[in-house]
Amino acid sequence: MPVAPLSQKEIEDRLAELPGWSLDGDRLRRSYRLASHTAATAMVVHIAQVQEELDHHSDLTLGYDTVSLSVHTHSAGGAVTAKDFELARRVEDLAPAHGAH
Repeated sequence: MPVAPLSQKEIEDRLAELPGWSLDGDRLRRSYRLASHTAATAMVVHIAQVQEELDHHSDLTLGYDTVSLSVHTHSAGGAVTAKDFELARRVEDLAPAHGAH
């Protein structure tokens, strides 16, 4: 089922509800800092499980004590859609359990 791109206003309104997330070009982005490499790795695995559940995947980068995401919707021509915000919200919800900030 096709997903419609969000307007700039819709993106701005939704970003206001997700502190730390930003629009960078045509993608939503967020980086998290964690206490250790092990904690960051555990968060990446948790995010990967959520992405599989949603069947919506971000570019996910693991650093020593950081996790970064970059996401847009390929099926919408690389635009930002509600699917991207659903993934962002789910990641925000799981981040505290990993001590991410």
